[in-house]
Amino acid sequence: MTERKYSIKLISFISMITVFIVWTMVTHFGWVSPLFMPSPAAVWSAFVDVIQNGYKGNSLFSHIFDSLYRLAIAFILALVTAIPLGLVSGSIKWIRAIFEPFIEFYRPLPPLAYYTLLVLWLGIEDGSKIALLYLAAFAPLYIAAMSSVQKIPQDRIRVGYSLGASKWHLFSEIILPSTLPDLFTGIRTAIGFTYTTLVAAEMVAATTGLGWMVLDASKFLRSDYVIMGIFIMAILAMLLDLVVRSIEKKLVPWKGKE
Repeated sequence: MTERKYSIKLISFISMITVFIVWTMVTHFGWVSPLFMPSPAAVWSAFVDVIQNGYKGNSLFSHIFDSLYRLAIAFILALVTAIPLGLVSGSIKWIRAIFEPFIEFYRPLPPLAYYTLLVLWLGIEDGSKIALLYLAAFAPLYIAAMSSVQKIPQDRIRVGYSLGASKWHLFSEIILPSTLPDLFTGIRTAIGFTYTTLVAAEMVAATTGLGWMVLDASKFLRSDYVIMGIFIMAILAMLLDLVVRSIEKKLVPWKGKE
C-alpha cells in the first residue's frame, strides 16, 4: 500500500515536471508570443517584483490579507448559521419546508447575477463582498448538513433512545459524529466555491485583493503578472484545502475505514 502511494505521488510529480518543461520549451523557442504565454522566468520576475515593490501601492501581503479576510469573515458566519440550520432542517420537516425553497431558488444562480443588487444595497466596500461570499458558502453547507442528518440510519437513533440517551447525548454522541464526514465534504466544497466567488467579486468592485490584482494586470496586457496571480491564488486554495483535510483527519479518523 505504501509503495502504491509513493508511486502515485511520483506520477503526479513527473506530470508537473513535464508540463513545466513543455512550458519552458514553448516560450524559449518563441512558439507562442510572450504576450499570451510568458516564460517561467518572466512569471518569477513578476513575483519577485511584487514581493519587493508591491502592486499599485499595496504590498502582496496586503492583497492576500484583504482576500483572506473577506473569505474568513463570510465563511465563519456561514458555518455558524448554515450548519445548525441544516441539521435542524434535516430533522424537522416543517423547518425544512420554510427555508428550502429560498435556498433552492438562489443556489443555482451565478453569484455575479445578484452581486449588483448587493452592491446597490451595501455599497462597493467589503460589506457587499462578505454578503456575496456568505451566500455562496451558505447553500452547500446547508445542503450538506441537511442531507447528512437524513442519511443517519433510524436504527441508530432508536438504539440511542432505547439505552436511555437524552436528546443532548443523542445529538452529541450519535447524530453529530454520524454527520461529520458529510459535513467536512460540504465544507471543502463550500470553501472552493466561496474562493472562486471571492475572485469574481474582487474583479467587479474592489481596489485590493488577488482577484483585483489579476484583473488590473490584464487591462495592461501583463500576462506575466496575471499568471503569477493565478499561481498565488491556486497555492492559497490548496493550502486552505490542506488545512481542512488535516482537521478532518483529526476529528473524523474513521472516515473511509467503516
